Amino acid sequence: SPLSAKLCILKSSQEGKLNVALFFQQKKPLSAIIKEVCDGWSLGSNENFALQIADSTNFYITEKNRNNIKNGSILRLTTSPYQTALQLHERIQSSSMDAKLEALKDLANASRDITFAQEFINLDGISLLTQMVESGTDFGDLLSFTLTAFVELMDHGIISWDTFSVAFIKKIASFVNKSAMDTAVLQRSLAILESMVLNSQDLYHKVAQEITIGQLIPHLQGTDQDIQTYTVAVINALFLKAPEEKRQVRLKFSYLACLPFYHFVQNVIRNPTPINDEMAHQLYVLQVLTFNLLEDRMMTKMDPQDQAQRDIIFELRRIAFDVECEPNNSGSIEKRKSMYTRDYKKLGFINHVNPAVDFTQIPPGMLALDNMLYFARHHQDAYIRIVLENSSREDKHECPFGRSSIELTKMLCEILKVGELPSENCHDFHPMFFTHDRSFAEFFCICIQLLNKTWKEMRATNEDFNKVMQVVREQIMRALSLKPNSLDQFKSRLQNLSYTEILKIRQSERMNQEDFQSRPILELREKIQPEIMELIKQQRLNRLCDGTCFRKISSRRRQDKFWYCRLSPNHKVLHYGDLEESPQGEVPHDSLQDKLPVADIKAVITGKDCPHMKEKGALKQNKVCVCVYPICYINSGFMILYPPSGHFILTHSFISDFFIFSPFLQYCVWTDGLNALLGKEMTSDYTKSDLDTLLSMEMKLRLLDLENIQIPDAPPPIPKEPSNYDFVYDCN
Repeated sequence: SPLSAKLCILKSSQEGKLNVALFFQQKKPLSAIIKEVCDGWSLGSNENFALQIADSTNFYITEKNRNNIKNGSILRLTTSPYQTALQLHERIQSSSMDAKLEALKDLANASRDITFAQEFINLDGISLLTQMVESGTDFGDLLSFTLTAFVELMDHGIISWDTFSVAFIKKIASFVNKSAMDTAVLQRSLAILESMVLNSQDLYHKVAQEITIGQLIPHLQGTDQDIQTYTVAVINALFLKAPEEKRQVRLKFSYLACLPFYHFVQNVIRNPTPINDEMAHQLYVLQVLTFNLLEDRMMTKMDPQDQAQRDIIFELRRIAFDVECEPNNSGSIEKRKSMYTRDYKKLGFINHVNPAVDFTQIPPGMLALDNMLYFARHHQDAYIRIVLENSSREDKHECPFGRSSIELTKMLCEILKVGELPSENCHDFHPMFFTHDRSFAEFFCICIQLLNKTWKEMRATNEDFNKVMQVVREQIMRALSLKPNSLDQFKSRLQNLSYTEILKIRQSERMNQEDFQSRPILELREKIQPEIMELIKQQRLNRLCDGTCFRKISSRRRQDKFWYCRLSPNHKVLHYGDLEESPQGEVPHDSLQDKLPVADIKAVITGKDCPHMKEKGALKQNKVCVCVYPICYINSGFMILYPPSGHFILTHSFISDFFIFSPFLQYCVWTDGLNALLGKEMTSDYTKSDLDTLLSMEMKLRLLDLENIQIPDAPPPIPKEPSNYDFVYDCN
């Protein structure tokens, strides 16, 4: 039976042994299978041998992963993981440099397999590698392969990072701090430091004592994007792990907000080599962490009785109206209060008597006042023009600068998600924020001028304040979506998004998405909706029949493997199998050996209902689900329940393979298609979007001849029956 046995080709790693066919019995103990093979080849004790998959992975077959063996797999009889680990443990201590180098190469390659890694670690292999690094006698390729093997072994998560000595940390840090270092050694050292910082709070303190951001920045000057990516990752890790309770520790990382640092980041962004996904993610994380430096000010209320803080408001008044901060000889106290009240009203504060009260709202707290002061000092002409221009208007048309600045700061914090932790799977960074050391303040200065311009274009009054803010938000979001490379480019994009242009865009979108609410139209929609849903269903099933090539991902985000899955033309079987490389077209059904009968599928489960989401604690950590068995990639899980074992796992390894949906469209297509096969409702966002689009198009086509004709809300009444039916139609 195909479920209980696989026909494989078996070859020996020893010379003189011919390849033989092997029926791999799934229900038979693995040790018994190995014993039979050893007896057939007269190899003696079977404890010293094991089976391997003879491909680029060379992973050992164990009781846990034996179900991944397929018909036609080529297996290799080789030494057991323990014997291999013991041999490599001895070989890497060889006095011959050439023999030692070959042994380290073999170790780096073998360490990718968790079975081997466990045996090598049990032989205290990690300690041996750390001693070799600490000794400082190995350089070049020897050191490179030593660090590579170390990284591969530690990636399995078998032992804790807290076990390493200060001497080892200092040695790794010294490789990073050297101006001229082998690229491979530098890359591995940066990867080790990042893992140390992220996986151990104690190691964070030790690493932070050995390296500074200033020492890391030179690595951003080169053109090697891998080195740049690891460097930014280490900077992000140091910033993320800085103790929350020690504000001064976080403040020392405010070097992130200085101009020289952004100059080097610009070197990364402007590199002729396209930015890969991992670098884009690290730049996004860096952007979020940089903006999070503003969180303290955003959540700090102003003390209305604090004279130092009130002096900032006095400075805003002085710059705007060219008056002294505290006039000492200006008459009675009442007259001075009246003068202050008048000026604060012109500045657009809500509380004219004591505007400090306006900054007690959090967010944006003191951050709004910081932005206003920056605007007044660094863009003085624009500041004075806005204030004087609005103070000379009629009361009902003046744009309140103070209130607008506070609400705008709050809006910008929401748009940029200030104070939120970075997402695990986001790559959305904006290059323009890496062009200035005070990018958020400059961003505010551009947007406050936009707000004033939009206010005039809308001829708004105080009652229209919220409407103006909504338009300004839309203008900012549309300009940001174009990913401008500089603040000046962002400003020019806003110039093309006037209020008139926004109205045109809204009108165009409304015409494309118009939803008539009259009863006849709604009834017509309900009538044609089943036809549209059937059309979408057929499209989804056709996409499943065409098949999809998926990437296989390991715990270290390697995506160098592929596999293919497609539905049979009769919609009864799912065919899937591994591929050596990404196909140029469709993969024939015959080349996909594994099958899953659709009739045996019990259910398709997505999202929080997936058991692995709870097991991995993904919901608590608010992370992307990276699981060991179900089909998933995005923030929701995806698995197929298969009656014999409770669930069917459409993957190839219990450790390293995932059903990766990229982009999100593939996820929707496959969940919809599988639900359609099971006779269930298609509920994805993609289906809703398609339904809305197709319904809108169909409705417009059917109603094309009714343009400018009023459609009644109710159908005309049915006439009464005639008194008699004695009538005939004369055809002549």
